[in-house]
Amino acid sequence: MTITMQNYGLTWTDPDGIPRASAVAYDKPSAERQKERLEGDGCSEVEIVPVKPGELPEPRG
Repeated sequence: MTITMQNYGLTWTDPDGIPRASAVAYDKPSAERQKERLEGDGCSEVEIVPVKPGELPEPRG
């Protein structure tokens, strides 16, 4: 049986309107916690996106 690890990154828009993307990959629970933190800091359009190992998401925009 093969175990596959899925990594996630985040994209968001900061309170100043600048599109951002995470510089690290997370597991699902960690990505969800980070999303909550970003939303609590006033960021909008926060999305968790699946990424492949060694890849990171690109900021939208």
